[in-house]
Amino acid sequence: MAGGGDGIGIDDDGRVVFVPGAIPGDTVAVEVVKAKKRFANARLVEVIDGAAGRQEPPCPHVPDGCGGCNWQHATPETQSQLRRKIVTDSLERIGRLAPELVNSVVEAGPSLDPNGYRTTVRAIVSEGRAGYRKAESHEPVLVNSCLVAHPLAEQILTEGRFGSASEVMVRVGANTGERMVLVSPSADQVQVPEDVLVVGQDELDAGAKAFIHETIGDQRFRISAQSFFQCRPDGAKVLTDLANEMLGEIEGPLLDAYCGVGLFGSLCGRGRTITGVELNAHAVDDAKVNLPKDSTLTVAAFGDWTASDFNAVIADPARAGLGADDAAVLAATNASVIVLVSCDPAALGRDAGLLIGHGYQLERTVVVDMFGHTSHIECVSRFTKI
Repeated sequence: MAGGGDGIGIDDDGRVVFVPGAIPGDTVAVEVVKAKKRFANARLVEVIDGAAGRQEPPCPHVPDGCGGCNWQHATPETQSQLRRKIVTDSLERIGRLAPELVNSVVEAGPSLDPNGYRTTVRAIVSEGRAGYRKAESHEPVLVNSCLVAHPLAEQILTEGRFGSASEVMVRVGANTGERMVLVSPSADQVQVPEDVLVVGQDELDAGAKAFIHETIGDQRFRISAQSFFQCRPDGAKVLTDLANEMLGEIEGPLLDAYCGVGLFGSLCGRGRTITGVELNAHAVDDAKVNLPKDSTLTVAAFGDWTASDFNAVIADPARAGLGADDAAVLAATNASVIVLVSCDPAALGRDAGLLIGHGYQLERTVVVDMFGHTSHIECVSRFTKI
């Protein structure tokens, strides 16, 4: 499997062919739609002999061309196996880690329900209704159900009417019941259940504030309309539990790099002095509410932050990962333990190689099935200073 979720085949000339909708073990007929000297992209025409891990997509909108979930043709067990294989390949191929090391450190995380989990859903609007884009297209697929949306969000997506808007983001608190829609460009003529907070992008641009709350464990979090938060509360609990476990017995000051709304600092920093670094203004406003009152919060891009010594670090960067500059800043903290949360396996592979180059060793990587029926991958890794 390719990191982006396509199956990889080899044609008679030895050329790599990327096939969306195929998994290892399939025999398929394809139509090549784009060809280069060393690789080609193809469209799946027919599954001649399906692999043992193949299933009929459970969502009725897959035949309509919905591009929201690209792995519904694989069983949940197969999806989990493929995610671990992609992570293993990335650490070996991109991070240049020895296969025997990678095989000893990569493991599967706790099982999470692949259905009805997404508490934040972004959709396009066509003729007042919400939907998704067709795969490899801008054409809309209007939906009357969504396999992966949390029921509180699915109701808004399928029953809501959004006027002349072009996009809508639905955000719900699974454990609080609070619901909100952010409508772009404005919230004119929006029809949703009475309990739903409605805000237009134009209102936020003019300075309005809008947020909901979610609880993770015993902690209540404020989450603004434009702040990032994990897509499911049970997944957020798994991530923070793993981070706490990987921090181990290390005591003393904790750096919460890319702290966002303060998820990791709040749940992993109890009994510690916490320093958070975050650039996004909306997340900073939330972190001021969510983090312990004695925390230090610095508003800066992490790469521009001046490092100082910390006993331990939790870093949860955006999909692009650390990169060379931020990895150097992270290493300059001289932390005994770095817990890295990665949402892209290629970025993890590169960042692992960078941290190893700065004198750290990879001890553990847990692959968490946060995004059922999709090829998106979340990992939590523990690095220790040599």
